[in-house]
Amino acid sequence: MTTDKTDRKYSPSQTMRALISDNSLLLMVLSRFGIPLGFGDKTVEDICKEQDIDCRTFLTVADYISHHPYTHDDIELGQLMDYLKKAHNYFLEFQLPMIRRKLLEAIDISSVDSIGFLILRFYDDYATEVRSHMETENDHVFPYVDALLDGTLDKGFSIKSYAKGHIHIAPKLQELKDLIVRYYPENSCDLLTSALFDIMTCEQDLHSHCMVEDELFIPAVRQLEEKLEKVESASRQDKATSMNDCDNTTEDDNGDNVQSTDIEKLNSLSDREKEIVCLIAKGMTNKEIASQLYLSVHTVATHRRNICGKLQIHSPAGLTIFAIVNGLLPMSEIPRL
Repeated sequence: MTTDKTDRKYSPSQTMRALISDNSLLLMVLSRFGIPLGFGDKTVEDICKEQDIDCRTFLTVADYISHHPYTHDDIELGQLMDYLKKAHNYFLEFQLPMIRRKLLEAIDISSVDSIGFLILRFYDDYATEVRSHMETENDHVFPYVDALLDGTLDKGFSIKSYAKGHIHIAPKLQELKDLIVRYYPENSCDLLTSALFDIMTCEQDLHSHCMVEDELFIPAVRQLEEKLEKVESASRQDKATSMNDCDNTTEDDNGDNVQSTDIEKLNSLSDREKEIVCLIAKGMTNKEIASQLYLSVHTVATHRRNICGKLQIHSPAGLTIFAIVNGLLPMSEIPRL
């Protein structure tokens, strides 16, 4: 990989082979976007279309990895998050276990007092740290971003607060490599050399991964937060203005009088929130709703908090009545006791 940033950028009309030839590390980018090999002389644009990948997002990551100019405006956040999830799976389920297997074969751990045993313990502690780091992102950061993409802003969390404690996890591999090179007393062997090479490659890959999170993912999430904060602020201002006209009524499509405050509340709900109100009215639990909508339970719970805040209705029975009165679903779909 080149180390000096250049003024050029990759183009959708370039062949994918040309990108890989320019920077072999982009093979990992292909894997994490789910792009299979065997693409012949097809262009980047053609391959992205075939794989249903946002071409601009792919090129932004490729440009960043290759130290080319890039912009956050070209990122489709959902696809970048999928890329990071696949990277986590690669490190936790393949790369780190593979390095451990090589170390087990290459070093002597027959005694708990041996240098080899201490090296393996160092590695195991490091792998546990990496797993904890990535599982925190899988379990907390990514569900939060899923909710943002659904239009829900959770005030109890922010990407800025997370970013302050986001530490890089690659440097300890450099320390492990140095420990082996400086202190492991046995004669070197090809397997140990191969393990060291894998450690060095993993270190570089992990560093690149963390930088993608810092320089691409976190800024893109912050942009989305700011957008939703503006929408929420505008909604609060509209609501304050409408309070002066709370006695006004309007007519729905059937000619029935409906309080304007109910219309405002209904309009304040996103399509996803309306869908969840209907499922609550049908008697479904958060877990059942999450399963049906392919969301996490955390995301559903966040939606419910926001729904209750917008409607000022906090019971399932109250939400059921609101759904029926405002035409979100017919009485026939409400389960009978």
